[in-house]
Amino acid sequence: MSGYIDLLKTRGVARIISAQLVARLPSGMLSLAFLIHIERIFDSYGSAGLVLAATSVGQAVAGPLTSRWMGRLGMRPVLITTLVICATGIALIAFAPLPLWGYMLVALITGLSNPPIQPAVRTIYPKMVTSKQLTPLFSLDASAQELIWISGPVVTVFLALQVSPVVAIAVAGSFLVLGGIWFISSPEVGKVRIPPSKNRIGVVLKNRAVLLATITGFLMIGSAAAIEVGVVAVFGEGGAEAGLLLGIWAIASLVGGLSMGHLPIGPWALTRRLFIIFVGMAMAPFALEFWWLAIALIVAGIGIAPALAVMFAIVSASVKFSATAEAYGWLGTGQLIGAALGSAIAGFVIDDLGPVGGFYTAIAFALAATVVGALFVRWHPDLRGRDASPLPDTEPVATIS
Repeated sequence: MSGYIDLLKTRGVARIISAQLVARLPSGMLSLAFLIHIERIFDSYGSAGLVLAATSVGQAVAGPLTSRWMGRLGMRPVLITTLVICATGIALIAFAPLPLWGYMLVALITGLSNPPIQPAVRTIYPKMVTSKQLTPLFSLDASAQELIWISGPVVTVFLALQVSPVVAIAVAGSFLVLGGIWFISSPEVGKVRIPPSKNRIGVVLKNRAVLLATITGFLMIGSAAAIEVGVVAVFGEGGAEAGLLLGIWAIASLVGGLSMGHLPIGPWALTRRLFIIFVGMAMAPFALEFWWLAIALIVAGIGIAPALAVMFAIVSASVKFSATAEAYGWLGTGQLIGAALGSAIAGFVIDDLGPVGGFYTAIAFALAATVVGALFVRWHPDLRGRDASPLPDTEPVATIS
């Protein structure tokens, strides 16, 4: 823990982590709030899954594009424009009475305008710390973001079920606006310039480490989205159990990330962490009771933040600095497509089989992620004895003084 404390004492690190966490808190709130809101309107988890899928597809399409735009137009102009459009879309879903296709259209636009805060902050990190601190910083970031999944679901389920889903959506939108303004106004956002990429969009996916992280991230987050829908289907209408379970899951991920953050990243690091997630998912369907599901989610959660940290590190170490934002954009795109498919498939399977269908979907995604990690282990760089700093560009890049 002393290493993480030293990191937080580094100039600007605590501030930039806090700002981006507040701005990204809606990531842990909106999916649940949309799910409960749309399910109550149309009395169908399948319909709710379609709206969630539309949001995620929009985010997936926008990820690489807005990340590249930050290199050409600057971080702040892109972040401000997307923040305004996204907040407007959230307000429409909360307050405007629409047909299903209308909610899907607004959700798509909301996803397309999702501010690229995650690629921005992970592009800034290498300019804030030494090369030896970068891998622990990625672990700290992956662990800290679990605070989103600890507090987000608990707050959302409480507000949506005890007050109103509309209030839950409005609160999430408020966090997006306030956190986005805090992040955009941070000095680091103005001082770090991303060089424009010289390659066509998508060329970075020819890098095997980026492709491996994108595919496994897609499958892992698909599993997480499916089990989230399954948990809500079991407990969502009966009280706060769903939010508490998802909070427990996130705490386990936080503990896993902090405890494994110092471990060397060898070629099998990602596969091992994905296998832990699969084991936990496979335990879940045996008893759809609170304490058994809590144990299963604790096991699964231990692997999530460590797996994400490995993905961030192997991507950073494998591309030039000018390509990092787009690479992280594609990584986010893979995860969002996984969330879209995982939630949509789980929603329809739940309509047919009941809540257990969400857990079956989660198991399938987690197994596929583990298999892919094992089959393509040669694409995984060995970072033992290496730092995770991006490869240098030939042109000078502005740094934080």
